[in-house]
Amino acid sequence: MQTRPAPEAATLIGQGKVEELAASVLSTEADVVIFDQDLSPTQQRNLEKALATKVIDRTQLILDIFASRARTREGRLQVELAQLNYLLPRLAGRGVQMSRLGGGIGTRGPGETQLETDRRRIAKRIKKVEDELEGVRAGRALHRRRRSAVPLATLALAGYTNAGKSTLFNRLTRASVLADSKMFATLDPTVRPLVLPSRRRVLMSDTVGFIRNLPTTLVKAFRATLEEVNEAALILHVVDASSPTAPEHTAHVLKVLAEIGAHEVPQILVLNKVDLLAAGDADAASLQRRLLAGLGAAHGEDDPDPSVFSGKMRAVAISATSGAGIDTLMAAIDEVLPLDPVVRATLDLDSGDGATLALLHEFGRVIETRYHDDRVEVEVDLPESLERRLRSRQ
Repeated sequence: MQTRPAPEAATLIGQGKVEELAASVLSTEADVVIFDQDLSPTQQRNLEKALATKVIDRTQLILDIFASRARTREGRLQVELAQLNYLLPRLAGRGVQMSRLGGGIGTRGPGETQLETDRRRIAKRIKKVEDELEGVRAGRALHRRRRSAVPLATLALAGYTNAGKSTLFNRLTRASVLADSKMFATLDPTVRPLVLPSRRRVLMSDTVGFIRNLPTTLVKAFRATLEEVNEAALILHVVDASSPTAPEHTAHVLKVLAEIGAHEVPQILVLNKVDLLAAGDADAASLQRRLLAGLGAAHGEDDPDPSVFSGKMRAVAISATSGAGIDTLMAAIDEVLPLDPVVRATLDLDSGDGATLALLHEFGRVIETRYHDDRVEVEVDLPESLERRLRSRQ
């Protein structure tokens, strides 16, 4: 531990600590030193020279984790864009091989240094990735518009990384989304249907876990998951109730939700992992009281006041692993969501109207299908708003 009035401009830490760290690197034969802090390009180069080993900062570590977890084309493009923007100011003295970045190697212009050439190539690749991302985002926006044509409410899971969101998502929707305890295991939004106790069908979205001090460039790069949260009818704010840092993590999530304009979306506070707590400590009321008390001390001067949120949150204690409290959570979702009652209807469709038939099977519960020459009569339970929309077409 070192207390300084200000960071050392050249190495972040003081010379004595640099020497102490160099001795530790030598004695442990460490291959890499990780700083839980952002380093300037100059600081990173100076530290690598002084320590005689690779040095990475917090942002680079997060990017490396993201790169190993991204699964869709959009996720991979987002990671590459963030990596390129991180790399650009760090080219000098790094000996970067552009071939590793996936970009083509052009010819060097008259009087152009290798550094200038590399910068030009990276800038060109950044523009190409940004253009590709815009195309992907346009496609995602189209999918959202198609979903909005079907009047189903969307629930969004949000919470600090490793709070158990994907495990809960899998239990509720019985999906096969990757769920493990590794940080950032979910780097792409995943949307699946969910049937509530009232027989209403809704859509549920799983998102990337929040993390403190996430660089602004990364928040922007992964805005796909945040868009799902911002457009939801209800947020399931998942908290690892067994973690001693739950108040700090919750305060950070509330701050980010406010920054993206989602703080007005109704929330249910899902106090997860109660199976890891003693029986007397696992009820929702006491957990919420302790969490809110901790929030008062955890939130920063510029963070939203947690008292603003406390009155809006209904708390439910669960274990996504064991299933404890899941029925209570489902009932709470049913109660908090705006009501779109399920009605039984008999619809007369053209036999060639496969799109509407598929819609009824996907978003309703088909009771009986009767075929009459070129017509199809379908008896179905479906959301009332969808029934009205389909009736208006007939």
